[in-house]
Amino acid sequence: MGALHEGHFALIRKAKELAGDHGTVVVSIFVNPIQFDRVQDLESYPKPINDDLRYCENLGVDFVYTPKSEVFYSPDRSIEVSENSLSSLLCGATRPGHFDGVCTVITKLFNILNPTAAVFGQKDYQQLTIIKRLVRDLSYRTEIISLPTVRELSGLAISSRNAGLTDTQFTQASAISEGLEKARELHASGVTSADRILSKFRLHLDKCAPLSKINYLECVCADSLQALSEVDKPAVIATAVFFGQVRLIDNIVL
Repeated sequence: MGALHEGHFALIRKAKELAGDHGTVVVSIFVNPIQFDRVQDLESYPKPINDDLRYCENLGVDFVYTPKSEVFYSPDRSIEVSENSLSSLLCGATRPGHFDGVCTVITKLFNILNPTAAVFGQKDYQQLTIIKRLVRDLSYRTEIISLPTVRELSGLAISSRNAGLTDTQFTQASAISEGLEKARELHASGVTSADRILSKFRLHLDKCAPLSKINYLECVCADSLQALSEVDKPAVIATAVFFGQVRLIDNIVL
């Protein structure tokens, strides 16, 4: 959605690697209005398109697709693409309609651009999993490539939203990744109770990030994204944390 940063640059470099000398790399930049559940969030979302285009040119991108909303979506549009299982928890539980917007825009982008492969980051694990399910269930031939979350030196997941943090909030926000790592270490020691594992994260955040407020914190199956009480299969701890009006997401795989 623009405001490109090192996380996006990593995706572009991977796409260049996959495309090789004879392939074509396309970057879509489109702040998708139908996936925002808060008007304020849509209006305040950064849109430095000239900077983004310069970054893409410097990285060797072949084409940048930047549609206008009024062209991309017909004014009398009446069809959306919905997902009704993977989106029931995490971001989907508190952002009604968000993943309908994601599924709809990805469906349209894939239909328009017909990519052989598409590269996504793991920072939004739920979105990545839903897109993989969309490709499977709608029989797209696009291969979904995922890359690990790119982080600041402090461990904080790089995000365009980080620019909205004060210096103090930015420093405290590193507690998110630290708490996730402490929870992972507790599980690695043999603890399988999801409640105990999640409590480890909460305690660390309470201690090191008093300006934070947890939006959600869940331990879910890595495949189905359904909540687990016992971590006896591949799992993910996913969280969204508010610092003031800035909402940050992160996750760690167990």
